Amino acid sequence: MAATGYTPISLYYSTTASAVPVNTNLVNGELAINITDGKLYYKNNSGVVTLLANAATAAPVTTFSAGTTGFTPSTATSGAITLAGTLAIANGGTNSTATPTAGTVAYGTGTAIGYTAAGTSGQVLTSAGAGTPTWTNAATGTVSTVSVVSANGFAGTVATATTTPAITLSTSITGVLKGNATAISAATAGTDYAVPTTASTWTTTQTFNGSSSVEALKVLNIAEPANIVAAAPSATTNYYINSGSVQYYTTNAANNFTLNFAFSSGTSLNTAMAVGDSISVSLMVTNGATAYYASAFQVDGTSVTPKWQGGSAPTSGDVSAIDVYNFVITKTASATYTVLASVTKFA
Repeated sequence: MAATGYTPISLYYSTTASAVPVNTNLVNGELAINITDGKLYYKNNSGVVTLLANAATAAPVTTFSAGTTGFTPSTATSGAITLAGTLAIANGGTNSTATPTAGTVAYGTGTAIGYTAAGTSGQVLTSAGAGTPTWTNAATGTVSTVSVVSANGFAGTVATATTTPAITLSTSITGVLKGNATAISAATAGTDYAVPTTASTWTTTQTFNGSSSVEALKVLNIAEPANIVAAAPSATTNYYINSGSVQYYTTNAANNFTLNFAFSSGTSLNTAMAVGDSISVSLMVTNGATAYYASAFQVDGTSVTPKWQGGSAPTSGDVSAIDVYNFVITKTASATYTVLASVTKFA
């Protein structure tokens, strides 16, 4: 007998493998089973035949494991399966259920992540080796003796003090110390640092700018080294300014000569001078009974024409005299110079 609200259905079956009922085989709500394939079909209100069940479908999974994660799955047989427990260290977890608060410091226990609660302002974290680190008040007091050994063998101690400790070296060193990145040693006055009462040798350009109201340099006297050359000028005489701004040839000149200015044998004047720099030099030439003179001029091997005091270049030297040539060389552009010149007879 039919239940109230329901209509009896008809069930058909087929023994033909792969047979599937079509729309015209069934009325809405009728079932059809293929007893060879183990498939059950029905036709819905829209006239669509739909597969309800398939005996060939794999059986559903009835068990679930969370492996070594530390989680335990619920035993639900329907709906969602839930997980409980704590994620293990090996799986990226903490193996801990503790909730860290603000300022908490995490540390490893060997099996889990532990937490040290925040300390108070100014405290420092103290290691307990393999134990739990703790917050303690910063230590106060005096510094005791500490050994100091440098790479070059200087050994010493840090003296007891309540402020910045003083260093005392077992190898005696006086004066200023210097370091070379791996060791310390005594610095040399006049070489490593300037001392007003110690002669200093400078190997780089020193610049004294002064100001708009203060002179750049004031000295009581200056001694300028002269390069004394026990020879006569050669056909082309190289005037290396690095050898001295005063150069004196003490042997009687034997020919007219070209004077070539350069900074040194390996550095051009163009390299040594900046645009706007000016250099003054003097050349002393000794003449005997037959006099000769500087008849051509170059800078770094390139010819220049000096502008001479009085407007005329010399055309001869002075007999039995020392001719002193003075030059002011001003660099106005790259490899470009204005050269002012004069020559004076001394006898």
